[in-house]
Amino acid sequence: MTNVIIISAIAGAAGLAVGVIAVLLIMAARKDSAVKAAEKIRREAEKEADHIVREARVSAKSDIIKMREECENELKERRKEQQNIEKRLSQREENLERRADTLESKMDDLEKKEKDIAQLRERLSSRENELKQSISKQIDELERIAQLDRSSATEMLLEKLKNEVKNESGILVRTILDEAKEKAEKESRRILTCAIQRYASECTYERTTATIPLPTDELKGRIIGREGRNIRAIEAATGVSILIDDTPEAVVISCFDPIRKEVARQLMERLIGDGRIHPTRIEELAKKIAKELDDELFSVGEAAVLETGIQGVAPQVVKLLGRLKYRYSFSQNVLKHSLETAYFMGMIAAELGLDEQKAKRIGLFHDIGKAIDHEVEGPHAQIGADILRKHNEAADVIHAVAAHHGELEVNSLYDILINACDTLSASRPGARSETTELYLKRLEQLESIAHDFPGVENCFALQAGREVRVIVTPEKVHEGEAQMLAKDICQRIEKEMNYPGQIKVTIIRETRSVEYAK
Repeated sequence: MTNVIIISAIAGAAGLAVGVIAVLLIMAARKDSAVKAAEKIRREAEKEADHIVREARVSAKSDIIKMREECENELKERRKEQQNIEKRLSQREENLERRADTLESKMDDLEKKEKDIAQLRERLSSRENELKQSISKQIDELERIAQLDRSSATEMLLEKLKNEVKNESGILVRTILDEAKEKAEKESRRILTCAIQRYASECTYERTTATIPLPTDELKGRIIGREGRNIRAIEAATGVSILIDDTPEAVVISCFDPIRKEVARQLMERLIGDGRIHPTRIEELAKKIAKELDDELFSVGEAAVLETGIQGVAPQVVKLLGRLKYRYSFSQNVLKHSLETAYFMGMIAAELGLDEQKAKRIGLFHDIGKAIDHEVEGPHAQIGADILRKHNEAADVIHAVAAHHGELEVNSLYDILINACDTLSASRPGARSETTELYLKRLEQLESIAHDFPGVENCFALQAGREVRVIVTPEKVHEGEAQMLAKDICQRIEKEMNYPGQIKVTIIRETRSVEYAK
């Protein structure tokens, strides 16, 4: 048993020794293989490093060669540029040298010319002195021959030059005016013709009296009343004058206030139709008619405002417009004249590119002062401007109304336009009537004004006073002076006369040579 244990122990020791030796041998073998592998890796790394170094050397050589080529090319280009610069500099130097030579030659020429000029000046001064002496001798000789001193001859020459210049300036003025008038008249004629064609108004006539027909003359006694109390009541209630005995079977009412005259007319018609004529009835009926007439006037004014299409009109102004229905000026109804002027203003303002509504407003309001001009002193244009100012109208509207008869200076195109449209409405054919006496007096005044100018041989007023033809003496009025004479006559007519529309002044200057064959 012991031996077995010993043998087993020996055998186990021997096996352990053999295992240790085997492990050592395996480890030695693995070490050799690792050393061989490391050597192989080292050799391969050395080969790869040599390859990389060779490639780097080749790449560096190629880069160096490339950079060398680029440097050489850049040097060549710079050398070319330097050569070009040197060439241009040499050319500039040559040009400067040539210019310097040219300037030197020119300076020499200038010096020669200056010398020549100095010599010419000397000769001219000597020649001038000779001419002065010669002219002085000739002037003395001319004074001796003409028996005129220098001052008299100068005055004659200046007078002649003055006449020539005046004649030429007159011809020039006439030419310019003719051209301007042709253009202006053509355009204005087109605008005015268009406005007139688009509006037509009826003609009315002024009445300061109203005639009421009576069925019989017996009614005159009832109108007069006992001891004239009825007629006095009518006159007191209405403020008019009653004429009974002048016209058979008619009563004539006379008054310059159109509203009072209308109240009296309606009162008389109602009294005659009713038959009840006594002072109490007269007073009651007069108040009633006055109230109805006030309402009617407002309605008439409102209709005028609506017809023209303007807005924002104060009620007091509307009522004053209505009063113009019974107001006449030179036989023309003022309300219809105002409406006509408003239409003309609107049409022409539209043609000229102005505010059409404002133009119509000015045209409708321009004669509103005539509604109360019998109650307030002053020109109706200023009265109308004051009325509009109280009711906060625009400043340019107020100024145009105040200036439409030339009382104020013109501030805008509306001032000129209202003056023209007012004249257009008033002077169109049939708009106003004129008595024969006033018509003849106006013609005589036209001819008298033209006769007052020197050189006028004869003159004639034509076309109902709208043209004056003036015949002048050719020896006294030259061609250029004819235009100035026409202008002077026009200015005097504008200053001294009142007339509708415009007056044409025509100067006739002619020379006739007449011989008789015998």
